[in-house]
Parts: sequence; C-alpha cells; structure tokens
Amino acid sequence: MSFSGFSNEALKFLLENKINNSKVWYEDHKDLYKRYIYNPFVELITELAPSMTEIDSQILTVPSKLISRVRRDTRFSKDKTLYRDNAWLVFLRDKSQMSSSPCFWFEISQKGSSFGVGYYGAGTGSMSNMREMILNNNLAFLSALKCYEAQDTFVIGGEMYKRSKYPDQPENLRPWLDRKNIYFECAQNDFNLAFSKELPEILKKGFTSLKPIYEFLCLVESYNK
Repeated sequence: MSFSGFSNEALKFLLENKINNSKVWYEDHKDLYKRYIYNPFVELITELAPSMTEIDSQILTVPSKLISRVRRDTRFSKDKTLYRDNAWLVFLRDKSQMSSSPCFWFEISQKGSSFGVGYYGAGTGSMSNMREMILNNNLAFLSALKCYEAQDTFVIGGEMYKRSKYPDQPENLRPWLDRKNIYFECAQNDFNLAFSKELPEILKKGFTSLKPIYEFLCLVESYNK
C-alpha cells in the first residue's frame, strides 16, 4: 500500500496517549498507533528506501529499525512522562549509534513537521574533527559548504557557543565552527506537508540535495575510528 499522508487522527492519538500517560490506555488503543502512526511510517520508508540507498549503500532501510519508539526512555530524565506526542523516522548506518551519528530524519509533532540531515547530539570528538577539516579547507567540506550556500530550503542549526571561538574566520564559516552540535533543517509550522501524499517525493528531493553535507558528516565520523 502506498503512502497517502499522515492525518489528524495520528496527532490526536499521540496527544491523547501522552495525556493519559498510561500503559493500560496505550495497550487498549495500540491498534490506533499501528493504523495512524506505525503503518504510515512503514509506507513512507518503503517509498524512500531506493533513493536513500542511492545516497548511501550502507544506510539502513528496515522500517522497524528506523521508526521512533512510542514510549520514552525516562531512566536519565527528570521528566517521567511515559509517552511522547511526536514521532519520527531516521535513516542512518548504525542504529546503536543513533544519537551521535549523522542521519536524515522526518518528524511530525503537534506543531508541524520537519526534515533534514545532521546530528541529534554530535560528540565532542566529531565536532573537533569537523572544525579541523573546515580550517584545513577539506574538499568534502568545501563541497558541503557549496551545497548549503546554493539552496534556501534548509537552515543550519544546533547549539552555539556564547562567544565565537573563531572571530577572525570568514563570516560564512563561523556558523559551522562555533556550534556544539549541527544539523540542517526544513521546518513547517503547519501540517500541509505531513498530510500530503506528495511527502515522499519532497523528502526524496530534499534528502538527495543534502548528499554532499551528509557525505561530509560521514567523513567526519570516519576520523573517530
């Protein structure tokens, strides 16, 4: 079955599941999760998979490994809410390194949706490698920079240091150099894209356009090994 878009019912389930905050409630409504969240994500991943393996032959495309869990990991969080009110997919090489590996993502939340490429939480070693490569005019970085500056769909993001560590570097490099984390995001404050059956084609186009940035981030990671 082909992807036909997410729905208001998906958002309603996610919100009610978080508000009820109950394993019993979730188990009683698990069929709604499958119908409105999990199955549409499977359909979306299935349509995206061929394009993603063209970007990177090592990227995972098994839906069960790429869809976010409905239940939160509260072991190290002050917030003990059991369930989240958003959901997402990630395309990456190694699920065990999800939080610190470069990945492509699409997320739907109560505020809208977003997609892009980058890190959830880059390691300090990765960011150090990145800065060194930038300062040395690494060819992969120059390709990534050209890619970013030639488009207006994705915006660079990630927590920045309060004070620039590289005030003498060119202005267009400092947004890369002065970050603790880095990602490139296209965010929507409505649900027109998430609810559209055209979402797979838009994601394919967007993810493919980000390939030089993704390849640069993968090269950054290779220096950690």
